[in-house]
Amino acid sequence: MRPQNSNNAFRLALQQLVRVSILLVLLVSTAFGHEGKPHHPRDLLYTWGLDPIVLVSLGLSGWLYFWGVRRVWREAGTGRGIKRWEAAAYAGGWAAMLLALVSPLHPLGEVLFSAHMTQHELLMLVAAPLTVLGKPVIAFLWGLPMQTSRSLGRAARARWFQNFWRVITKPLNAWVIHALSLWVWHAPVLFQATLSSNLVHTVQHIFFLGSALLFWWALIHGPRGVMGYGVATLYVFTTSVHSGVLGALITFAGSVLYPAYNQTTWSWGLTPLEDQQLGGLIMWVPAGLVYIVAGLALCAGWIRESERSVSKREDLAVQLQLRETAKL
Repeated sequence: MRPQNSNNAFRLALQQLVRVSILLVLLVSTAFGHEGKPHHPRDLLYTWGLDPIVLVSLGLSGWLYFWGVRRVWREAGTGRGIKRWEAAAYAGGWAAMLLALVSPLHPLGEVLFSAHMTQHELLMLVAAPLTVLGKPVIAFLWGLPMQTSRSLGRAARARWFQNFWRVITKPLNAWVIHALSLWVWHAPVLFQATLSSNLVHTVQHIFFLGSALLFWWALIHGPRGVMGYGVATLYVFTTSVHSGVLGALITFAGSVLYPAYNQTTWSWGLTPLEDQQLGGLIMWVPAGLVYIVAGLALCAGWIRESERSVSKREDLAVQLQLRETAKL
């Protein structure tokens, strides 16, 4: 396809997306819009997270990924460049973000601490790794007009950006950034602030999702080989440990750490302390299991890479021996 035709098709598709997005926002707001929070189970289906910024961001990212994969597969063949399972992984990550940020789970998080924790775990342990596995950068660059894609490519090759990206995607640095985001934002003062300010709540979600994307990117797309797999395995297991410690501290706290939930949990059959304990358990046990599964997958890759390295060394030794024999 010629660049001009591609740009025209992109503009037409974008215009259609904007029209459809506006229509969907109006329809969903009319059908499900509900002032306040789901203080009772009967309110749940009528209380949705309809933040226009979130809806537009999800709509644009989903459409741009779809458009980019469509162009890649049209040029290279279906399943090439971006594999089918990688596209499916991105779709799963996108669906997890939709569930966490748009479904009734989002407003429920302002009523139940345990729902809030579930939302965060969905973002960090489901949406983030699946999104990274989907190779979104490749799809997004192919989804944009050619001129825009080239401009972004030139900007990304700038020395300052390359240095910055190299620093923040080092596994240790990404691990530290993710760990700090997790612990700092669960400090009672900051967590309480998210329940009284939409802006602070949005910033919290940006830190959680952004740091998780960085963490999983550093592990999945970082240096490979025996050492790369070993380092990735170490950081996954240590993240499981420190996040489990935080979950345990919340679970066994003898008092309510987040008083904003004192008046909202009763209609759901939970005391504030029980709700807090449930939220701590969600961070501690199910989240820990996800890290363990990821760590085991990396261990399997580590073993395969070690066997491959040993096999290569043995083949090289045999070739050298054959050469020496031939000289004789």
